[in-house]
Amino acid sequence: MNLIRQRAKDNFPTVLLSILGIMQALALEILWSKIQEIDYLFDFSMVSVIAWGQIVATFLVVVIVWVIYSSSAMRLRWVPSTIDSVFPFLVGLLEFTVIENIDPYNPSIWLMLIALVFVSMYWVSHSIMRSARRDPDNTFFFKGVLPAKLSDFRKESTIVITLALTSCYFLLSSNNSELILFIPIFAVNVLLLFELYRAEIYWARSTAEEKP
Repeated sequence: MNLIRQRAKDNFPTVLLSILGIMQALALEILWSKIQEIDYLFDFSMVSVIAWGQIVATFLVVVIVWVIYSSSAMRLRWVPSTIDSVFPFLVGLLEFTVIENIDPYNPSIWLMLIALVFVSMYWVSHSIMRSARRDPDNTFFFKGVLPAKLSDFRKESTIVITLALTSCYFLLSSNNSELILFIPIFAVNVLLLFELYRAEIYWARSTAEEKP
């Protein structure tokens, strides 16, 4: 038995969640500072509704990233690669950028960054699953589950492409009505809530007692 390999598997979840916890705490602090900077949030207007929609969606991003990482670390064991240690920093940097680009008047950059958030979530989740599948300790988890194929990511690809195209639309257009600005923000919140619900379904399946 390779002792270093075993130590890496045993210690990495703690290291990963410690790093991620720091990044998520910083993201929430930056988000709170951003909320305090926006002076029209409590105005009775559609602009404030759009701004709150972006804030809620950004908060959901922070929560979902934590759920994906923490649930994976608790369910699975795998030998970490260098990129596994780098991912939390890259995701944290992306979260900080999303927060700084909250702008209800021009959401194009924010929407493009949200598209990148979805890409990172799918990439991280798939990367962890691929590493975990190669480890014998997770055989019980992958029993009867076929490896993911490119065709299995059609829905995810559609979401990312739609967000990217919507971002391009707002980048190239001008004088959009507040209703048109609100629709994609609302859609992003729905998609993020769905991702949180899907994570809960996966977690429930993973922790369910096996039938005798």
